[in-house]
Amino acid sequence: MTLSRRGVLGLAGAVGSAGAMGALGAAGPAGTARTAGTAGTAETIGTAGAKGTVGTPGTAGAAGAAAPRAAGRVRTGFERLAADGYAVLAGQRVGVVTNPTGITPDARHLVDVLHADERVDLVAVFGPEHGFRGTAQAGDSEGASRDPATGLPVYDTYGKSGQRLADVFTAAGIDTVVFDIQDVGARFYTYIWTLYDCMRAAALAGKAVVVLDRPNPVGGRRAAGPVLERPYAGFVGREPIALAHGMTAAELARLFNGEFLGAAPVRLTTVGMSGWRRGSFFGETGLPWVPPSPNMPTPDTALAYAGTCLFEGTNLSEGRGTTTPFEVLGAEGIDRRWAEAANALGLPGVWFREAYFTPTFSKHMGKVCGGVRLIVHDREAFDPVRAGIGLLVTARRVWSGFGWRPDHWIDRLTGSDRVRKLIDAGAGVEEVADDWAAGLARFEAVRARYLLYP
Repeated sequence: MTLSRRGVLGLAGAVGSAGAMGALGAAGPAGTARTAGTAGTAETIGTAGAKGTVGTPGTAGAAGAAAPRAAGRVRTGFERLAADGYAVLAGQRVGVVTNPTGITPDARHLVDVLHADERVDLVAVFGPEHGFRGTAQAGDSEGASRDPATGLPVYDTYGKSGQRLADVFTAAGIDTVVFDIQDVGARFYTYIWTLYDCMRAAALAGKAVVVLDRPNPVGGRRAAGPVLERPYAGFVGREPIALAHGMTAAELARLFNGEFLGAAPVRLTTVGMSGWRRGSFFGETGLPWVPPSPNMPTPDTALAYAGTCLFEGTNLSEGRGTTTPFEVLGAEGIDRRWAEAANALGLPGVWFREAYFTPTFSKHMGKVCGGVRLIVHDREAFDPVRAGIGLLVTARRVWSGFGWRPDHWIDRLTGSDRVRKLIDAGAGVEEVADDWAAGLARFEAVRARYLLYP
């Protein structure tokens, strides 16, 4: 069912991370290819105003089969690549970085489609966190294997970067790395850093990278939240971008290549979508949703995730082990006062409902937890960053058992220690948001140079 932009959805969120951008270079106008570092190292294909065009929307799909048509449906980068006969991959030995989200509109997996097409020499598959088939929980992967459907070797990228990952690409015997994974728009969702690590490794190994674009399911009208400070970098944030970045994978790849890969950018091609606009939510794309990780079951989860995942840095449950992870939050001993305090903030576009749940795994497993459920009644008015911070502020105020994780994981999630220290000092939502405003403004100026869609 296609959801309207206004109306009760049952969820939301997107929160940020703190800091400064560092040295940021200039870039070409949105919709054009920007050469980063060395002339000819990057090009963008298939978006309005971009170099070249891959395919025509609605033409023949992968392996010669016509893709199903839907009025107003978004065409992904893979569809446009297939419609052009895979010209970008001609003569290349190809490896694909993907997971269960790498599908066609009729739910075939792109690895199966590419393997069956004699125009593509597909020789390897690379799995990210959660694995190629998506069976592993957070912080884990499936390891190396052989895909039973195609017989292709599957290499594990999780935990690998730099020369170690470059050596994997070399051992796989590939010329080009193709990336196609559905992101959810939050800086600490690790697939964008798998992309970043693959770009760095490909540059070291002398390989090319092709990014096939997919929608940002929570829209891309703006960035939100604090920007990562470099001392807090890690796999939940390699570089200083806003936590809710408001970009697609192809746009991020362009930004990574132009701003962060320095004097050694990768040979990058991005294949854009058609029909996607920055104000669109996933329900408006006409595309099927496949959970990109075990605890991301629906687009509603993605709406909530960037804000509610901050509770991974606390002793409260973020809803793992329930049917609505990241949509419900709580712990033993919390009652209606939390929802009342959160609603009293008057945050636009969202209500907080008193909720009770029993996680089957993760924090508070088997215990009845009291807490809140987010209900977003107006996505356009809703400010997910302030909602996430507001929930942290009010949880600390109303529940005497509130605590940060001892390892201060919240600092990794927000991108610095500033959010934690401000909340501990009694700061309110607007005071916390004001603290990151200058860094966010700098990031937004840089972000604007790499956007591909209206």
